[in-house]
Amino acid sequence: QVQLVESGGGLVQPGGSLRLSCAASGFRSSYVMGWYRQAPGKQRELVARIFSGGSTNYADSVQGRFTISRDNAKNTVYLQMNSLRPEDTAVYYCNVRRSLGEYPGYWGQGTQVTVSS
Repeated sequence: QVQLVESGGGLVQPGGSLRLSCAASGFRSSYVMGWYRQAPGKQRELVARIFSGGSTNYADSVQGRFTISRDNAKNTVYLQMNSLRPEDTAVYYCNVRRSLGEYPGYWGQGTQVTVSS
């Protein structure tokens, strides 16, 4: 049974930093793990993802500010968020696809990130 548990969200001032963690269990390997976010009244969107070989993709809006990484030994993926802006406020979700053909994969419960002064 695949489980994803996110942590690390919270309230931060503009310009601040947060690190999100997603601890995964129930599988031994994955095709891609990623972070998505959903703000009120908006669709869920990709923030960043990391493939099994280590390559990464970022949304244009976070490029240069956010960094995704993974610890395969711990089956955990991280999202380091720097220079946070009010428009980064959203619920952040972890996602895993164990194979190319598995879509949309599995989701965590989400963690709230609020950027406000």
